[in-house]
Parts: sequence; C-alpha cells; structure tokens
Amino acid sequence: MMRALQKERPKALPEVAERREVRIAVTRFLTAGFIALVLVATPVAFWIRAEAERHALTNARDSTQRLADNVVGPLITTQLLAREPSALEFMDQQLAPWLTDGGLTRIKVWDENGRVVYSDVESLVGQDFEQEEWARLLLQGGPASVSLESQTDQENEFEADSGELVEVYVRSSSEGGAPMIFETYSSGEAVRREQHSVLMGMIAPMLLSLAVLQLVQLVPAIRLARRIQAHQATRNALLRCAIEASDQERCQIACELHDEVIQDLSGLAYALESEERRGPLSQRPVFIKARSMLQENIRTLRAMTSELYPPDLEKLGLKASIMRMETSFVERRIGFSVDIPENLVLDRERAVLVFRVVREALVNATKHSCAQSVGIRIQQTNGYTQITVFDDGLGFNTNTSRQKDHFGLRILGDTIEQAGGNLDIRSSPGAGTTVTATFGRTVGRTSSPATTRESSPILRSIR
Repeated sequence: MMRALQKERPKALPEVAERREVRIAVTRFLTAGFIALVLVATPVAFWIRAEAERHALTNARDSTQRLADNVVGPLITTQLLAREPSALEFMDQQLAPWLTDGGLTRIKVWDENGRVVYSDVESLVGQDFEQEEWARLLLQGGPASVSLESQTDQENEFEADSGELVEVYVRSSSEGGAPMIFETYSSGEAVRREQHSVLMGMIAPMLLSLAVLQLVQLVPAIRLARRIQAHQATRNALLRCAIEASDQERCQIACELHDEVIQDLSGLAYALESEERRGPLSQRPVFIKARSMLQENIRTLRAMTSELYPPDLEKLGLKASIMRMETSFVERRIGFSVDIPENLVLDRERAVLVFRVVREALVNATKHSCAQSVGIRIQQTNGYTQITVFDDGLGFNTNTSRQKDHFGLRILGDTIEQAGGNLDIRSSPGAGTTVTATFGRTVGRTSSPATTRESSPILRSIR
C-alpha cells in the first residue's frame, strides 16, 4: 500500500530575504541615478563653462569697442600718424589709466596698411606686419575678433611670456575718418574668474535640483521594488503550489492504479489461471492467451505507476534518482550516459523540475524516437542551470509534428516558463532530438544542494 500524500501550504518568502532584495534594488536605483546625474551634469557643466567664457569675451570685446570709439579714435590725429613725440606722449597719458588700473596689458593701433601707428611699447611704433585676411575684412566693416589664448605670433614678442591673454581686435576711425584697427591685450584671469563665477552660480542649483529629483523618485522606487518583490513571491508560491498539485495528482493516480485497478487485474489473472487448470483442455489456449494479455497489461500499468511515482529526491539525491532510470534502458539495450556534476546546487522546487524534465524527455525518447542511445547533461554557470537530454533516434519536424505526441513536454514547458526558465526542443528527421531547459537564478529562496534531507512539501508529496 502506498503512503498517503501529505499536504502543506507553501511557505512565504522570508522577511529578511525580502528586505535584502529591496535593499539591493534600491541600491541599484541610486547607483543608476548617480550615473545618470553625472552623465547629465558633465556635458551641461562644460556647456555652461563655454557659455560663461563666451559671455566674458563678449564683454571684453564690447568694452574695447567703447574705448576705441570714445577715447582712442578722436586721438588718432595727423600728428599721431606722423609719429610726432608730443602726439604719442599725449596718447600715452590718455591711455595710462587703462594700462595701470583698467586691466589692459598692451595697446596697439594699426592702419590699413598693417603698420603700427601707436603702441604703449615705443619700439613697435612704425613697424610693418603682413596683414591677414581677417584684418582686411575688419577694416571693411567686418565683425570684431576676440580670443583667449597664448600669444606666439611675430608681432607678439612682448606678450609671448605672459601666458593666456584676451586678445581683442575692433575697428575704429582716425580723426580724419581713415579706418584703423584697435588691438588690446588683457589678462585671462579676469575672464576665468567671471567664467568660474557663472559656472558656480548655475551648476549648484542644477545639481541640487537633480539630487532633489532623485530623492523624490526614491520613495516610489522603494514602493515599486517592494510591490514587485511581493508579486514575485506570489508567483513563486503559485508555482510551488502548481508543482505540488501536479505531483500530488500523479501520485494519486498512481495510488488508485496500484490499489484498485492493478490489484483487481492481478486477482483476475489468478482467477483465469485457476479456470485454465480446471476447465476443459479445448479452452486452455483461450485462457492462456487471455492470461498473457492480462499480465502484459498489468506490467504496463505497473511501469506507468513507476513513471507517475518518482523516487524520493531528498533521500536519494537528484543524480541517484536519475541513475535509477538506467535499468529500464539497459533492459531495452539502449545506451544511457549521464554527465551531472557532484557539486550541483539547486533549490528543492527546481530539483523536482529538473527531474521532471529528464523524465519527460526520456519518456518521449523511448516512445517515439526508437533511439539507440540517450544522454543527460546538467551544467551550472553563474547561477544558471541548463539541462540537456539528447538521443540519436528518428527525430521529427518541429513545425509539422503532432502536438499530442509531445503534450507532456508542452505542459512542462509552461511550468518551466512560470519558474522563470525556458524549454527548447530541437529536432529534425533522422538527426535525433535535443531537449534543453534553462533555469535562472532562484528568487527569494536560499539555494541548497539537491541532496538535502530537509523537509519540503513538494518532495514529501512525491514520496
């Protein structure tokens, strides 16, 4: 008599595991948010820095243009152009405040021929330099030029060692209306200070607003993580219930076959044997044939109960339970190979699923493929378990094969998908069949070896 089935409600997820999963999810959210903040803030900071520099240079250009129009232009007289000492000295006196306290380090005035008509450095006055295209355009009314860089040109021999300077070229006119170029140099520190001031004034509120946004999103993120965790726990509990119900149903069918149908048929076989001995000789062949057919059916039913009634995985372990199926294949002269690591780590529910995958695939191999050899390979990599069952049988066309011939695998595939895995069947006529099942990491459960002897409602239900 088979032992009665025991029922137990699936256990809920441990509270500690749930908190750990939520904490991990929140940590990932914060990390992703920080990375996003850096990715957003970095280009924005560079953009603000560039805009601040442009703004500072624009101010330098505008102030230089005002100086040229209001101060320098009216002082470019015929006497200055003739380089009379009194005119040059008067220009020096008028521009001295800008050179001492106004932040300018160098002043030059060029005529349209590329000659320096005035400079605070006396040795430059009267020198001729090649006029570039931008200078000709500026004299014709083109835009002013402003830049922040180190000076290395020939005409900048006195500024070469001054580092970064703000160089400004604007158009002006002499007292007589002749076009002139007014050039100034000033320290780049003033631009950098203004640039830094603008950057700090804008970047701080931007970072603060992004941080506040991140914190505001943190609360719903935690709630969402807990909700997802709860749904995952519910799904796992339903999965365990589904597996338990399926195995309990198998065991119940096996019990009913063993305790009722097989027992009744066995009694009928004994009755036929008794009638065979007492009946007339002419009827013995009929009794013999009927008894043989009945005994064959009894053996078939007992084999079915063995398939429906799996071994005790807790006591035997997964590998030993699979190896117990080798006997039936050896009796049929079918090669049977197994490649299962000794340190295989699975939780209890997935150990049952692995056994069911192997069992269902082997049943299909023996019933439909006429295989000469079958093989089982189980691998674990980075928390993922892959089960492969292959044979060298007839194979089939996966597109046209009758679904009813593989109904068990279809049901098993649905169960595996609910467990977060997938089932792949590859076959072609004459090339055998390969069934591959892959399980992901276990959610909310502590993995333990499949050979553990701790109590489990699912495993107790299939004893």
